[in-house]
Amino acid sequence: MKDLQAKKKGVTEKLKAFVPPGFEGMVADLLYRDPVSFKIVPPRNTKLGDFRAGINGQKHQITVNGDLNPYSFLITTLHEFAHLEAYVKYGHKIRPHGEEWKATYRNLLLPAIDSGLLPKDILNALVASLANTKASSCSDVRLYRVLKGYDKPKEGVVLLESLPKNTTFALQGKNFVKGELRRQRYLCEEVSGKRKYLVHALSEVVPL
Repeated sequence: MKDLQAKKKGVTEKLKAFVPPGFEGMVADLLYRDPVSFKIVPPRNTKLGDFRAGINGQKHQITVNGDLNPYSFLITTLHEFAHLEAYVKYGHKIRPHGEEWKATYRNLLLPAIDSGLLPKDILNALVASLANTKASSCSDVRLYRVLKGYDKPKEGVVLLESLPKNTTFALQGKNFVKGELRRQRYLCEEVSGKRKYLVHALSEVVPL
């Protein structure tokens, strides 16, 4: 028991570098609630976090990008733990972001909302998100925009939505021209191949 407490204390201390002050204990408790391998990984362009169910006796695995600001890291972590808990409770046949996951995610968000430790803008965006829980914080444009406001500024990088139409920009090694808005994404044309892509309005891009 003492060894487990010491290990948990060490994990709690390490989490302080990634989550907002006061939330390290909450995340540490989740790590020890169900058997899971929790990894903080290099940034990925396609996702902020990931849950993979363990098979053939392997542990379940959760990964979260290590470059996220503390609030994005916290909410992404809660999102992925909701996948874990929904899987453990309801089994593998549920939809990834179905009602079981949504209910579990809301239950994990409520302690964070009630903690009194969140900035008002994030608190309001989270409360609003409870009424219509999205598949990810990226899908919830209001929440994602608020969370992006806590990122460290990056030289030469802006959000796509801030650029005028027909602006040329670089993203993931390719050049595009910004087009019309389609819900939460802009229809953009790649300069070299003339192919059309839907790019999220809050994507980080480099104007050319």
